[in-house]
Amino acid sequence: MERDRRIERLGKRTVDAAKPTAAAYRVWDADLKGFGLKVSPRGLKTYFVWYRAGQGRTAARREYTIARHGEMTPEEARDEAANVLSRVRLGEDPQNTRQRARSEMNVTALCEWYFKDGVALKKESTLASDRARIKAHVIPLLGRRPVSSVTTADVARFLKDVAAGKTATAAKPTTAALKAKGLRGKALAQADRRRRTDPASKGGKGTATRTVGLLGAIFAFAVREGLRADNPVRGVERFKDRQSQRFLSVDELARLTSALTDAAADGINPHGLNVIRLLALTGARKSEIEGLRWSEVDFARCTLNLADSKTGARGVPLGAAALACLQGLPRTGKSAFVFPSEGAMDRHYVGTPKVWNRLRTAAGLSGVRIHDLRHTFASFGVAGGLSLPMIAALLGHRDVKTTQQYAHLADSPVRAAADRTAEAVDSAMRALTPNNVIRIA
Repeated sequence: MERDRRIERLGKRTVDAAKPTAAAYRVWDADLKGFGLKVSPRGLKTYFVWYRAGQGRTAARREYTIARHGEMTPEEARDEAANVLSRVRLGEDPQNTRQRARSEMNVTALCEWYFKDGVALKKESTLASDRARIKAHVIPLLGRRPVSSVTTADVARFLKDVAAGKTATAAKPTTAALKAKGLRGKALAQADRRRRTDPASKGGKGTATRTVGLLGAIFAFAVREGLRADNPVRGVERFKDRQSQRFLSVDELARLTSALTDAAADGINPHGLNVIRLLALTGARKSEIEGLRWSEVDFARCTLNLADSKTGARGVPLGAAALACLQGLPRTGKSAFVFPSEGAMDRHYVGTPKVWNRLRTAAGLSGVRIHDLRHTFASFGVAGGLSLPMIAALLGHRDVKTTQQYAHLADSPVRAAADRTAEAVDSAMRALTPNNVIRIA
């Protein structure tokens, strides 16, 4: 160490007062031995801690960089220095551990390996969402970190940062905006494809919770592959992931029906209108109806035999109204799809969201999503007395636990029965006038 050492208690006032000189110098903390601040000739201020790697005065001396001033306060840096020194007392060489960590696989490389070998059972649509979350949130905040260095505290901080919108980005331009820039033909198609595959990243508690869930799966893969002994996501308390459970009432469905009728009269794309009708009548997912093929429609058995869905192949029972809707659709034979794309017969229609936005505005259903038609189908089923396992079968839920979000609706038919019974008892009681009462001696 330097012969003429400057020793002061490192606080904000002391650190701010440390001015650069022609040569670098150190200010040592008066409270914690080994902890100090290094000031460069350019004015860069860095917190560090010195220690000996081993026993005795002949042991090698190490300088462990903690952080730059501004990244940590003096108090935070002192706490970290104390933590480093406690690890030294336990026989660890923190500087050597850091150097080894820098040479090992980082989180970005782990994510790439995970997508190569750890996602065999995931659907491509799910993988697309996972890749977007990793690109938008995991890589910016944790990507450079060595796999073994990520702690539970790091994951908890990651959760809070994503929830606070630290990784949020501006919305991507719409197709119309791309056209307004003069893009046409192949250039427009490429730009639109980038827009769809690289969506805007959004913060918020729901995004944070789902991304940490994905991070847990990635680190579970790391544990299986022997990269670390534990999963740092375990023990991190997440926000309640409360997806919107909006159910349309009878009155709202009537307004939607009226809006559908008016839209058809106005010449709105019939594919979009019929997709929305079928979504309401079947409880199916948007992708299942938009991508429906005629070969999957079994009119004789009143069933849609979907070759592929979010949960794999499944059958969707068709009620009379849904069956009538399908039977009324034109079939040219030029496309295998029930709702073919107007530009290419080998592709299916994907414009339902645009039609839905117009419909919900006309019906006064601001904030209602297309997916809420699926919730509405389920809510009417539960209110009609169907059991949760039956609803799970209708919706194609792989795990009946997913259907538990509708459990509170099961009270509806019970409540109605209670109302009818109470009304009958009340009528009987009202019929008992004083003249009917028999006194018992």
